[in-house]
Amino acid sequence: MTYLDEILKSRRDTRHFTEEQIPDAVLEKALQAGHWAPSVGLTDATKYYLIRSVEMKKAIKDLFLDYDQKAIALTENEPQKAAYKALKLEAIEEAPLGLVICYDRSVLNNFTIGTVGSNEAIKFSSVCAAQNIWLSLTEQGYSMGWVSILNYYQFKELLGLPDNMEPIGYFCVGKPATDYDNQPMLQQLNWKQKQQNPLVEELSILHQSKVETTFFEVPNEINSAAFAKAVQYKIDQKTKPTGSLGVLEVLAKQIAMVFQTLEPKIVQPNIVVFAADHGIANHGVSAYPQDITRQMVTNFLDGGAAINVFCKQNEINLSIVDAGVNYDFPMKMDLISAKIGKGTQSFLHTAAMSKTEMQLCFSKGATIVKTIAKTGSNCIGFGEMGIGNTSTASVLMSVITGFLIEECVGKGTGINDEKLQQKIEILKKSIENYTGEADLESKMAYFGGFEILQMAAGMLEAYRNNMLILVDGFICTVAYLVAFTKNPLIKKNTIFSHQSAEQAHKKLLDYLKVDAILQLDLRLGEGTGCALAFPIIESAVAFLNDMASFESAGVSSKKL
Repeated sequence: MTYLDEILKSRRDTRHFTEEQIPDAVLEKALQAGHWAPSVGLTDATKYYLIRSVEMKKAIKDLFLDYDQKAIALTENEPQKAAYKALKLEAIEEAPLGLVICYDRSVLNNFTIGTVGSNEAIKFSSVCAAQNIWLSLTEQGYSMGWVSILNYYQFKELLGLPDNMEPIGYFCVGKPATDYDNQPMLQQLNWKQKQQNPLVEELSILHQSKVETTFFEVPNEINSAAFAKAVQYKIDQKTKPTGSLGVLEVLAKQIAMVFQTLEPKIVQPNIVVFAADHGIANHGVSAYPQDITRQMVTNFLDGGAAINVFCKQNEINLSIVDAGVNYDFPMKMDLISAKIGKGTQSFLHTAAMSKTEMQLCFSKGATIVKTIAKTGSNCIGFGEMGIGNTSTASVLMSVITGFLIEECVGKGTGINDEKLQQKIEILKKSIENYTGEADLESKMAYFGGFEILQMAAGMLEAYRNNMLILVDGFICTVAYLVAFTKNPLIKKNTIFSHQSAEQAHKKLLDYLKVDAILQLDLRLGEGTGCALAFPIIESAVAFLNDMASFESAGVSSKKL
């Protein structure tokens, strides 16, 4: 065994430290080793922050304890819960030094070799730096412990890090108080045994994925003028002045026409939230870091988001789709996996996705809705989550409708006026940089988002299955715009739940010549507008089915 092998084998995720301070020379040598680590595109994307403040350590420890409780709740049984609680998973306050290792996503503002496949390559470079630091410390008789059980957004705010700086974790650094019997601590405490040898498999067969492109088909017209008259007659014969129920009458007629019955019923309503990340987010177009997408998907799955509350309130089934989040979720999560990639590329410099990826979006989006339709559901709402997706939606709206980008851009997650102007300039430059073909498919691939195109495909599939389609806010309406461009007949099945606070949404609704049910100044997304509008839709169905007619109630229908 070589000396290097010994260092590699003895490197430990350390949670027990002595009080001995770290000499400057030791720290400098370790950080230099981190600087020597591989970095994608030879970028200087890794930055280090040192923490010795007792007050800061305590605050970070409190963040850990908060998320540690969430981790405890995720254990699978009582013995595992007890075993987890017995583990020492950090030494934030005991270790003499805290080290925060960050990657700077602003390097992606310029073309960076090696990031075309995934923007995460920047993060991977910082992980390589962390490993080099660990090995250097081990060789010098010191060590680190990686603390990742944190809310990274709160952690970032606590440290006052700029928007572009993303931490990969908090590291406790110091002189180890034990060698854990020369084995990983989790192994020493029998939490889990790591197998002796690496997993290796040689691949020799190519697997070609088949991408369906049948989403261009247009279903036949099924509604008749005679049936429309029958529905209107039933509505007009209810015990009320003609037209007095306003929008409810419009909805009732639309729903009856969709289902071709005078007694329509909403069956197993379902809202599907599609989540994905966007390369354009690396240019600071959002008030929040990209990792919020991953955090919010976890929140959806934990039942803690607004859409969870409203779906539960209105007895609506909720499905969450990973259309392309820049994160690998655990397999056991109740999550529909339709990941095209770990976020799109930045369309400031290149196409957001390839045409093959665009085709996959349509294939996967259609499959998800087809599966839901097979359960008997006849009503589906669409929602989304993705940091940066208002920018993507704004550009798609501009290139499809011909509106100036300034007319299509809003504050999204709540950026200030200065950031809004920067956002407009970035998106304007992105459109100016486009040199591709003028057809819709080319523009969708260049400027699209994985979740937006999957929603468009899902809407088309919902129409093919004659489902009632509920559209949420601005981003979902842009997805509808794509679907409508493919098949204008989809309009007959579609209900627009609300007019959002995004300034471009009203313009887009007017362009489509449609009206929204609600105007509540919402700008949350997630499909919340669909869930909030659903009771009104149910009321429209209820009055059509259950309200007495003039004849059945013995009330005169003559006007005074």
